[in-house]
Amino acid sequence: MSVPPLSSDRLYRATDLSQLDASCKSTKQLEPLDKIVGQERAQQAVEFALSMKEKGYNIYALGRNGLGKRTMVLRHLSRQKDKPNTRTLYDWCYVVNFDDTRSPKVLKLPAGTGLAFKKAIEQLMKKLSKSLPLAFDNEMYFSRTDKLKNQLATKQEDALKVLTEEAKSRGIALSISAQGNYELVAMNGEQPHSEESYLALSATEQKTLQTAISHLEGQLRGIVRQITIWEDDYSDKQQKHDEQVAEEVLSHALAPLHERYKDQANVKSYIKAMHKDILDNLDIFLEENEEQAALAYASMSKKLPRRYQINVLVAQESAYQPIIVEESPNYHTIFGYVETATYKGTVFTDFSHIRPGSLHKANGGVLMIDAVKVLEHPYVWDGLKRALRSRKLSLTSLEREVTLSGTISLDPEAIPLDVKIILFGDYATYKLLQQYDAEFTELFRVTADFEDSMPRTSDSEIHYAQFISSIVNTSKMLHCDRKAIARVIEFSARQADDQNMLSLHSVDTANLLREANYCARAVNSNMIRTSHVEQALANKEKRMCRAKDDYMQTFINGTTLITTEGKQVGQVNALSVMSTTDYQFGAPSRITATTSFGDGHVFDIERTVELSGSIHSKGVLILTAYIASILGKTARIPLSTHITFEQSYGGVDGDSATMAELCAMLSSFADQPLRQDIAITGSMNQFGESQPIGGVNEKIEGFFDVCKIKGRKHSQGVIIPASNIHNLMLRSDIVDAVKQGKFHIWAITHVNQAIELLTSIEVGKVNSKGLYSPNSLLGKAQLKLQSLQKDKKQPTETKPN
Repeated sequence: MSVPPLSSDRLYRATDLSQLDASCKSTKQLEPLDKIVGQERAQQAVEFALSMKEKGYNIYALGRNGLGKRTMVLRHLSRQKDKPNTRTLYDWCYVVNFDDTRSPKVLKLPAGTGLAFKKAIEQLMKKLSKSLPLAFDNEMYFSRTDKLKNQLATKQEDALKVLTEEAKSRGIALSISAQGNYELVAMNGEQPHSEESYLALSATEQKTLQTAISHLEGQLRGIVRQITIWEDDYSDKQQKHDEQVAEEVLSHALAPLHERYKDQANVKSYIKAMHKDILDNLDIFLEENEEQAALAYASMSKKLPRRYQINVLVAQESAYQPIIVEESPNYHTIFGYVETATYKGTVFTDFSHIRPGSLHKANGGVLMIDAVKVLEHPYVWDGLKRALRSRKLSLTSLEREVTLSGTISLDPEAIPLDVKIILFGDYATYKLLQQYDAEFTELFRVTADFEDSMPRTSDSEIHYAQFISSIVNTSKMLHCDRKAIARVIEFSARQADDQNMLSLHSVDTANLLREANYCARAVNSNMIRTSHVEQALANKEKRMCRAKDDYMQTFINGTTLITTEGKQVGQVNALSVMSTTDYQFGAPSRITATTSFGDGHVFDIERTVELSGSIHSKGVLILTAYIASILGKTARIPLSTHITFEQSYGGVDGDSATMAELCAMLSSFADQPLRQDIAITGSMNQFGESQPIGGVNEKIEGFFDVCKIKGRKHSQGVIIPASNIHNLMLRSDIVDAVKQGKFHIWAITHVNQAIELLTSIEVGKVNSKGLYSPNSLLGKAQLKLQSLQKDKKQPTETKPN
């Protein structure tokens, strides 16, 4: 069952770009990529959601950070500009509610007309500010006003004249006091009676005067009531006169607006209400008191009275649907807010201080937000759900939302909401929302699942080369030559951990190109070449590998014990992966197994001391079952086994050491040494078949580095599962060593192949009697176990007293 080592051409898949035209020497001659590649599933999901008009078809863009999800969605949306927009866009304005100024009204205008309407109203107000005062400052107006005043004065004089003459005939005078009140005074000739002269009158004369005064006072009260009616009538006539004068000005000024917006019912209704309100509030335009006028105009902009301003909340700039990316999704930036202003120490606000949020700007289009940022800011997620449920955008102040303030605020009319929300997030956030928010699946019914990688074919390599060209051209870097393009594509395959796949993590590729561009410019190169890409990769490795260097130093100084030559019973070199936040490396370690007389139990020391994860414990149980199936079918194995990762002081998890632990156990059972110049990694099932593991490149490179530290031997190598061959994208020094026969990689399909490589002994096959060949590894182990079983069955001798 000899397994030949892999040839060097299977350890790394190079890119030859044979499909690329021979005239294309660099990215300068390569057309940048203008389409989305490798994300057909996500692209179809986005297209489907955007075409659905029903409520709830918003999108959760699912994928790891760095995939370029936002860039791909933006690119897809920008490509839709040539297609007709199926959604009607509008400009949205807030105007005063003349019936209730605390509840501003919404005006919906055709897209692109909001600013023109605002300008038209501003021009109207400027015109009225001049024409209305002029209409009330001319001889015709003064003449009419004086006529009304004279009519009132004549009536008043005639009524009082009759009363005055009657009073005079009775010795009584009608006068006006300093306070402006009418008084009836008894007269003594030409002078009013003094107290002495009045008392000197007889009782009959006094009574006559009192009776006359009482009678005249009754008449006076009637006249005063009539005068009040005349004054009210005068005021009404004056008001009607003023309105007639203003009406003439207004009708002429508003006629163009009525004609211009005759087909827009809500605008016509507003203009009509404004017409009536101006007539009711002419004093705003005619106010002579400077302080009152200043208050009427007080605002951020004093172009016209605030009452008649048009607050254009959203003005569409094109017929294409708006695409808004909100980088800082807090409550105010999403839902808008109301500003306040101060005038002479008084804080006030009105509809003109309403400011839009991202939802206002994206209405009729698409709003893209990062899911984690939304969840980080209080009340944003609840507000977003509320808006999507109601399909209305209500502007409620955050202070009222959290009941922090009892101050009076505005309650603007809600705006109808027609928007598609695209949330960008990872899988963990997606599961969190699914599990803890029942409304999430109803409001975000479409999941755009972005791929991490795409198949590596000749066509996809060309597309990836075009993608590299687009990054280079967009960032204005030096162009990459043909070999540099190929090396970046090979880097992408390594990032994907698969020879036959290419990573779609565009951020990694873009960062590599930026760093290679830096290296090229540092040496005054006119182009990015392979050496610059290699230098960028080496620089990045140097920046990030401190943990690896510290770990390798323990092999140099002997702190971590490992042997890379010779043979040893019950001891094998296993391979694992250690990782930091953004870096991982291979970490060879020693696994040992010892056996003692017992009842067949396998004791996992890591599990006993609670340093073992559940997956590792599962692997130990699998290898226990496998050993029982090959050596314990007829009788219980009379040995207890203890296995452990030597010098492991942290947690251990994963099943990639299962085959290594099995080899160590069988070595101990059969008392046959294992080669220490070979390391092994791989999972297995209960039938001994090898199963793939992760991090195979890092594991091989880690053992190769340790071999260099301990001393290189041409017999050294690594055993991996055959199902991991397609994952191999190894460093060039390892590929060269394998090519020269100085290092070996064996790919196995069954654990027996690994045992034979490590022991140089045939594993053995069981015969019909359930026995293995005595010269095989399992035969030796079987003979040892049978001897122990016999010793266990023999009764203990007792000596007579």
